Amino acid sequence: MNIKVGTFNLFQFVEPPYSWYIKKDKFSQEEWIKKTSWIKEQLKLMNCDVVGFQEVFSQDALKELTKQLGYEYFYCVDTAKVSDQNKNVYISTTVALASKYPIVNIDTLTINNEILNLFEKDNFEFSRLPIKATIKVKNKKIITYVFHLKSNRLNEYEYKFNENNTIEEKLNKIIPSLNRGNSQALEQRLMEAYHICFDVLKTIKKNKNIILIGDLNDRQNSLCIDVLTNKACLNINSFKKVNQYNLKEDFIMYDSYEKAETKSKREPTSFYKTIGNILDYIFVSKDIKVTKFEQFNTHLKDNKDGSLLQSDHAQIVSTILLN
Repeated sequence: MNIKVGTFNLFQFVEPPYSWYIKKDKFSQEEWIKKTSWIKEQLKLMNCDVVGFQEVFSQDALKELTKQLGYEYFYCVDTAKVSDQNKNVYISTTVALASKYPIVNIDTLTINNEILNLFEKDNFEFSRLPIKATIKVKNKKIITYVFHLKSNRLNEYEYKFNENNTIEEKLNKIIPSLNRGNSQALEQRLMEAYHICFDVLKTIKKNKNIILIGDLNDRQNSLCIDVLTNKACLNINSFKKVNQYNLKEDFIMYDSYEKAETKSKREPTSFYKTIGNILDYIFVSKDIKVTKFEQFNTHLKDNKDGSLLQSDHAQIVSTILLN
């Protein structure tokens, strides 16, 4: 059977009178009505069965909004934090999951010491706790992850790769940069991606229907994508010294755009200072067939950097066929 899965970065989903990060950044009641009305219309266009959300501050408001559109099941695994100095100012954000099918189990990921050793770190915490949920569709169970990796705006001090660069080439550039301390956001994203990958490898032994939904906050062809999709990255034994690797590619997850039978030309899903990147992804496991890939980006055509009353991200939707 076919189901539609989407990802939606809401761009500061903060219900008034609350603010995001600083006191003056908040919506008026009129602006909030415009923003939520646009989100509802966009969700109707997407027409998904399952949606992963990013930049969720006001969770109860999003739960009510999605419920009005038929999403009976809604979960978060963390709450957005507020400032000690002003309880009306949010200082952190979360991800959320809404589904028209039953969510029969909800969880997050715990810290993996193997990954700490890989990066020679004593501690680690996610920038946003990812969701790991089990969704029951008829007689099938789909393991669904929702993530929002650490951001770095234009990826300053980070290398840009193309489809011809190998994992080894990426490592030979990235590892020295990490050691110089130039790419702390990238190191955070890599550690977050490794935690998801390790968990997927453990989970896929029991259930081969796995979907990853989220905002990668990284460029196309990034090493983070390799970590999330390619088991070869598990053979890296240190992010503190460059080794002579000969990594044989072995994919566990696949970009749903690449697998889709029907799709249009891929376009940037987000812009920063008019520079576009593909940040938003839906990855699927090997046995999941993708019949269609859609991108909803009309709102970015006239204003590339997006609008607070809409979003600064395109929404993507993958129609998948479960065996």
